[in-house]
Amino acid sequence: MFGRVYLDHASTSPLRPEARAALVEQLGRGGDPARIHAEGLAARVAVEEARQQVAELIGARPREVVFTGGGTEAIAAACWGAAARGAHQVVPAVEHSAVRLAAERHGEITRVPVDGRGRVAAEDVVAAIRPDTVLVHVQWGNHEVGTVQPVADVVAGCRGRGVLVHVDAAQAVGHVDVDFRALGADLMSVSAHKFGGPTGVGALLVRQGLRLPPLLVGGDQERARRAGLENVAAIAGLGALCGALSGGAVAADGAEQRRLTQRILDGVADGALGLVAYGDPVDRVPHIVCFGVEGVEPQAVLLGLDRAGIAAHSGSACSSEALEPSPVLEAMGVDAHHSLRLSVGWSTTDADIDRVLAALPTVLTDLRALARTQ
Repeated sequence: MFGRVYLDHASTSPLRPEARAALVEQLGRGGDPARIHAEGLAARVAVEEARQQVAELIGARPREVVFTGGGTEAIAAACWGAAARGAHQVVPAVEHSAVRLAAERHGEITRVPVDGRGRVAAEDVVAAIRPDTVLVHVQWGNHEVGTVQPVADVVAGCRGRGVLVHVDAAQAVGHVDVDFRALGADLMSVSAHKFGGPTGVGALLVRQGLRLPPLLVGGDQERARRAGLENVAAIAGLGALCGALSGGAVAADGAEQRRLTQRILDGVADGALGLVAYGDPVDRVPHIVCFGVEGVEPQAVLLGLDRAGIAAHSGSACSSEALEPSPVLEAMGVDAHHSLRLSVGWSTTDADIDRVLAALPTVLTDLRALARTQ
C-alpha cells in the first residue's frame, strides 16, 4: 500500500525534523523571556539564539528581526506601521490577499497590472508612486504560479523616491537565497511554515533605523515593536530550521526542488493532458508549478488526485474555500477558474513525482469521459 504524496508545500510545508526537535524541547521548559528568574533567562536565550539564526539565514542584523504570529501578521504590521505616515499604498495585482486586504484597510491603494506570466514591471510600480504614497509592496515570488518579481529593481526605484517598500518573502525564504541587507528593502515578511517551520510564527524584518508604530500594543516585547508573550517554542523551532539551512543548504534544496518541478513540467509538455503551464517557466521560485486545466472543474481534479493519494491545490490558498476565481490568474488574463498548482518541498522525492505523473492521465481522462456523459 502506497503512502500519501504531499504536493502542497506552498500552502504549508510539513515540519522539518530540526524544527520539530527544537519545538518539542522548548515546550517542556516554559518561562517568560521578560523575567529574570532562571526559567525566564533560559527562555530569553532561546529567543535571542533563534533571532540570530534567522538573521544569519536571510542576511539581516538580529535587531532587525521582529518575531510575529506568522506571515499574515507581519504583513498587517507593515501596513499598519506605514499607514501612520499616510493613506496611499501601491500593490501589484498578483500580491497575496494578505497584502491586498491589509493595504485596503488603511486608505487608497493603486493596483499595478502584470503581464501574462504574472510579472509586474518595476517601472510601472515606481510610476504608481504619488506624493502621498507611504508604502509599496512587492512579493519575491508568486504564491500561485511561482513567477519571480523584479524585487531589486522595485526596491531601488522606491529608495530613489524616498518611499518605504515591503517585500513579501513567504515563498522565497528557505527556497532561494535571500539577503535582506543587500536588497535594501525597508520591510520584509517571513512565514515559518512555508518552508518546514512551525505554524503560528513568522517574522517582520525592519530595516535598522526605521521606526514604525506597532500593530500590537500592551507590552514591551520585541523591543516594544510587537506586544504579547513570545511563542518561545515556535520561535526556537524556526531558529533551529534556519540554522540547519545555513551554509549553502538553501541553494542545494532549491536546486533539487527545481529539478523535481521541472520533471512535472517536462512530463506534461506534450499537451496530451490538456494542461497549460502558467507563469514564467524559467524565472520562478523552484518549488511551484501551476497549470490551466482544460474542460475539467478544478475541485474534481483535486478530489480525483486525493483519491489517488496525492494532495494538491487549485487557486490561491485564501480564496479557494469560497470557490472564487483566482485574482492572480485574472490579473494575468488567463482562465481564473480552472487551475492546478503542484508545489514540492523538503520531503518530496522522485517517487512522489512518478506517482503524480502516473495519476494525472487517469484522473483527467476519467473526468473528461464523465463530463461527456452529462
